Amino acid sequence: MRVVLSGGGTGGHIYPALAVASQCAEEFPNSKFLYIGGQRGLESSLVPKENIPFEAIDITGFRRKLSLENVKTIMRFLKGVRTSKKLLREFKPDVVIGTGGYVCGPVVYAAAKLGIPSIIHEQNAIPGLTNRFLSKYVSTVAVSFDNMNSAFPGAKNIVYTGNPRATTVFAADKNKGYDSLGLPKSSSVVLVVGGSRGAKAINEAMIQMAPLLNKAEHLRFVYVTGESYYASTMNTIQSQVGELPDNLLVLPYVHNMPEVLASTSLIVNRAGASFLAEITALGIPSVLIPSPNVTNNHQEKNARTLERAGAAKVILEPELTGQSLFDAIKRIMGDLEVHASMSEASRRLGKPDSAHLVVEEMRRLIQSR
Repeated sequence: MRVVLSGGGTGGHIYPALAVASQCAEEFPNSKFLYIGGQRGLESSLVPKENIPFEAIDITGFRRKLSLENVKTIMRFLKGVRTSKKLLREFKPDVVIGTGGYVCGPVVYAAAKLGIPSIIHEQNAIPGLTNRFLSKYVSTVAVSFDNMNSAFPGAKNIVYTGNPRATTVFAADKNKGYDSLGLPKSSSVVLVVGGSRGAKAINEAMIQMAPLLNKAEHLRFVYVTGESYYASTMNTIQSQVGELPDNLLVLPYVHNMPEVLASTSLIVNRAGASFLAEITALGIPSVLIPSPNVTNNHQEKNARTLERAGAAKVILEPELTGQSLFDAIKRIMGDLEVHASMSEASRRLGKPDSAHLVVEEMRRLIQSR
């Protein structure tokens, strides 16, 4: 199978594409891949590390108001389509898949115009601008949440696959997670993380909560600050409580997140779609603090989906304090029945075979040509 992957800007778009590549290579060992991404996106550094050939195009996203920059974006899009057609003709893929971000716009559009089977994968409960545009041209729209047909009224085919990143995490070894944190394997771990770069609001709440942790000595709190917040967080907590509480571990970044997640009993996090796919694949209850600074407030919509199912407690940023966060954690971790119920609800939402379902749809499209 010859596959072109595209998607970028953030890990939420890149990691699902890499998960599809990994699953495809497992099911079809002779597969060949080409990743077409942006010159400026995170994919330009992440993808080559996976030994996947990478080609870059120059593309930017649309501004949400009329501007000269949008005219330039249209010109870059048209140039990107021409470049993508050239790359596709040279590589001769059996299928092209885009996992979001404006970079996959010209790539997937070019594939559709060349008659190559194409798929877009939408991670969020509310689709992004690029995927809404592409949905009218591609062979299949793969979605992470059920009942999303109304979000893509012009689509030819919509398939509920879940998020491929779930497959990567489901296979993780929790014992390696405990070992990497230096914790006993019987620990009840509360993982607090604000995304790869951290989150100011969660950081402030965690600082406020630090003096309360001695009231929950049976729990082990692991707080991943993000590189930019690490020094200031450590200094502020130590100025408040002296030495760090024995049950608090503060880290700037976690490089083996799937393994750490596998050892986690409760997570406090933003509500990015890929992360929600990961925690539901493992059946982890969550306290979700959706970022208000995202397009169409899609993180709150993602979070509310889990909350309605009984898998999460949502705290909006205006309601977030150290005390409100501690109370939510205490309610879940202090009641075995509540924790078990939320864990089961989370697991019901998970689709650990997501990557396989996407690859299966790729295979179907190739065979139906």
